[in-house]
Amino acid sequence: MTETPTNGDLVAPPKKVDVPDDVAAAVRTLIEWAGDDPDREGLLDTPKRVARAWHEYARGYREDPALHLERTFEEVGGYDEIVLLKDIPFQSHCEHHMAPIIGKASIAYLPRNKVVGISKLARVLHGFARRLQVQERLTAEVADCIWENLEPLGVAVVIEASHACMTARGVNTPGVMMTTSRMMGTFREDERSRKEVLALMGY
Repeated sequence: MTETPTNGDLVAPPKKVDVPDDVAAAVRTLIEWAGDDPDREGLLDTPKRVARAWHEYARGYREDPALHLERTFEEVGGYDEIVLLKDIPFQSHCEHHMAPIIGKASIAYLPRNKVVGISKLARVLHGFARRLQVQERLTAEVADCIWENLEPLGVAVVIEASHACMTARGVNTPGVMMTTSRMMGTFREDERSRKEVLALMGY
């Protein structure tokens, strides 16, 4: 069972949040420190816009990704093969420079006796991605969450992403992708199963 999402995780537009004065002041300070005038016309509303944007970027802190895996289905017509959701687009921010991480993930599991709605796998990914992250931890968190809550025979997560902290600053090397993976259960222990799931993912 393989699905490729076409439009990511569709959610309702976030409600406008009130911005505390100290948060807006912190953004003003950063603008001024960077060399611009926070009081010029084009920047007057920027501190509150930035604050609201970060409230949205970091909404993963306000949810528990495991809750998306609570509703499962046990009657699947005897299906006992790999379930794979591939090329799930996501964005996050690195915890070292707060720069964007933009990439895609493939998530697979081998059911033991229950499956979950396929959109929930994407929601688990986004729940962890919408926090300050490092890609290695993000990969492990997604895999561990599925392993602990669905209790499958195996879990495989592969993430490819571009990191703006490397492409837009520092070494300034655009076009570079970082790949991380986590294999659990049969995908880790059995080489043939691991090759099968990686082939389905396109690796």
